[in-house]
Formats: sequence, structure tokens, C-alpha cells
Amino acid sequence: MVHRETRLNYEELAGEVYQITARLLQLGLQRLDRVAVYLEKRPETISSFFSISHAGAVFVPINPILKPDQIAHILNDCQVRFLITSSPRLEALGEVLAQCPALSATILVDPFQPPAITHSPCHPWKISPPPPAMPLHRTIPTDMAAILYTSGSTGKPKGVVLSHLNLVTGAKSVAQYLNLTQEDRLLSVLPLSFDYGLNQITTAFLSGACAVLLNHLLPLDIIKEIRRESITGLAAVPPLWIQLSSLTWPDPPSCSLRYYTNSGGAMPERTLELLRSKLPGARPYLMYGLTEAFRSTYLPPEEVDRRPGSIGKAIPYAEILVVREDGTPCVAHEPGELVHRGPLVALGYWNDLEKPQNDSNPRLPCSPNLC
Repeated sequence: MVHRETRLNYEELAGEVYQITARLLQLGLQRLDRVAVYLEKRPETISSFFSISHAGAVFVPINPILKPDQIAHILNDCQVRFLITSSPRLEALGEVLAQCPALSATILVDPFQPPAITHSPCHPWKISPPPPAMPLHRTIPTDMAAILYTSGSTGKPKGVVLSHLNLVTGAKSVAQYLNLTQEDRLLSVLPLSFDYGLNQITTAFLSGACAVLLNHLLPLDIIKEIRRESITGLAAVPPLWIQLSSLTWPDPPSCSLRYYTNSGGAMPERTLELLRSKLPGARPYLMYGLTEAFRSTYLPPEEVDRRPGSIGKAIPYAEILVVREDGTPCVAHEPGELVHRGPLVALGYWNDLEKPQNDSNPRLPCSPNLC
């Protein structure tokens, strides 16, 4: 993993995860406790996610651009018990933490200086000597692992509950159709509170690849980082691709990019045309999906010209059906409802775990993993 001048190999990262896991358990972390991580992309953010999961608790990534009242809503909605953040971010939250009665402790990742005003005990990220290893809480693959909150563009953010199985299967699926290897270097530019952004980390680690973290201010920063770190894979959403397609890229022989992916909306045809002309050696993967089902389909690069506008085919470990109102399968070219079935479908919404599941139609295969 790379962040600015910090470079960690897998052994070093694992040591960090084990140390922070012991620290969380020492502070009283219980099985399935919710732990919010309110940080920008940095090594402590990644090690927090994996430490929380390793300990048997549930990580809740919080988008760094959210306002204090939005953060308070998330903390209260899923009754967050621990908050991992930095001193400047804690100070920016101000008095809203007084409205979060379930919060029992805050952990600061920067050099520890207790804030003047706090509404829960504050603890340093690390102590010396490190705490001894402690027994982990028992978990199974279908236990909660994470809660990702939607943007809340049509109301208050809703928490989508993901299991360990959801996260691992999603990583396996994407790594398989992108053909990721230990030689790949993935640039992480999307928010880690977004399932698409989080998947850049899980697929990289599953494949033994390198994840490069970037908090960019301008689209040009991304192109500079691709050149500096010899990036082979880049994931982005349509608004960012539109900006990137208008910029000057390195000459094709010197560009390390092997593939690029799009999700979060359809990529405009003109944008794709520009990218393909500027990145002839990189393969485009156009993908479709919802947070509640992670990812449903992808269009293989070799089909882009033959099937313009298509959402492609089912990703590995997913079954995609198009059905009529009565649940019977549609024939070719017949409009219908898209149904996603399989282990990528989320457990549900927090406080409403039945909502994304719908197996009441007797004509559909009986499964709790239906969206």
C-alpha cells in the first residue's frame, strides 16, 4: 500500500492490523459493535477497516466531505460505539457529538493531545508497549462486516449492511473479470465510504496487488499519480471521467494503464470515445450495479463496439434475470424487471433488514439473496 511517501508491504500492514485489533479489544470492543471511521484516505483508514473486521466488529466508513449534522445522523442511526478520527476532524464536529449517546470512546490517529472539549473518552491510536494479542470475537461469513451509508440525496442517508461474505465475494468477482495479479497497481481515488471505492482496496489485497491512495484536488493530480506510481488500474464515475477525458494524457507507449472501469452511472459515448483515443492500450470495463447488490453486470471490453449502450453480462457469482410482472422470464428484447440473485446482495438496510430482499414471488428461485 502506498500513500504519499509511506510504503507498506503486506507483512508490515498485517502487523499494523494485528496491533490495532489488540488495541480495540483492549478498549472493550464487543462483537458486532459499530465503529465509525471518519478519515480521509490514509494508511490508518485502511488498517482500521481490517482491524475492526478482524476483531469481529462492524466498520462504518464516513465520507470526509459530510457535514457535522449528517455525521451525527449516521452515528445515531447505527448506534456507533467507537469513533476513529483525527484531532482536526474531531474539533470540526464540535457539539454534535453531544447528541450521540451511544458513543463511548473516540480514538485519535494523530499524535495524541486530548481535546479541550470532548463528549466521550479519547484514546491514542497506539500505546507503548503495544497491547498483547487478545482472543478475537467469533464470526461467521454471513455476520455483519460493514455498513455503507448512501449519499442521502433524496433524504437522510440509509445504511446498507454488508456481510463478510458480501465483501469477500465482491472482491473475488471483480478480481476475476479484471484479471488482477500481483503485478497490478490500483489507484484509489473514490471515497472509501462508496462500495465502488472500497472494492478497489479489497480486490487489490485479495490479488496481492498494490493499492495507491490518493486524495486529489484536481483531475490532473490523478494523471500525475498514474505516471509517478506506474498505475495499471483506475476506477472512476462518469463526472470524473468527463473531466479526465478532456485532459492531456501521457503518450500511449509510456502510459502504464492496463484497464479502466466505470460505474455509478452510464459513461457518455463521447467521453468513452475520447478515452479510447487517448488510452489505446487500456481496456475499458463498463459496469452496472447498485449499492444494495454491489455490482450486477459488466460489459467486456471486446463487446464495447458490438453492443454500445449494453449493461453487459452477469459478473461472476451473480445470476441476473429479466422477468415479467408475474415472475416468468422475458424473451429476448422484451422489457422487464431486472432481478439480481446471489451472495453479492446486501443483508438489507440498517433498521430495515428485509427491505432489499424480495423472495415472495413463487416463480422466482427461493433465496434470501434476491434484489
